[in-house]
Amino acid sequence: MAINQAMATSFKVDILNGVHAFGTSVTRGSTTADTFKMALYTSSASLGAATTAYTTANEATGTGYSAGGQDLTVSTAPTSTSTTAWLDFADETWASSSITARGALIYNDTQSDKAVAVLDFGADKTSTSGDFTVIFPAADSSNAIIRIA
Repeated sequence: MAINQAMATSFKVDILNGVHAFGTSVTRGSTTADTFKMALYTSSASLGAATTAYTTANEATGTGYSAGGQDLTVSTAPTSTSTTAWLDFADETWASSSITARGALIYNDTQSDKAVAVLDFGADKTSTSGDFTVIFPAADSSNAIIRIA
């Protein structure tokens, strides 16, 4: 089993089909964005580009963590710089928690829990009666967590 960091292949198809709304969606007739979540996973999880949806298999457990993870906040709405479109999420914290996780799945809770991206932390990360925080990269066209070049 392994966690391999990747943008979900199904997410790429979903973008072309207009499934996800990270900002206001005029084309879908919606005035609100979808709800995106991040769930944490143990080193026993098998996640990668082929992941299509949120799963409870090998999801992290612990004090301060609930199945399904937490809502993410889009901190930089979809934008573009030169030929790259991108967006960013605010860092996510599970406060006062005791969690061990090897990776995470970003998924669209509004759209049947469809997978967006898999994050590999590189090793187990642990909080013990403290904050477990996922820090996203810089919000720009070269580093943002979601980029389409």
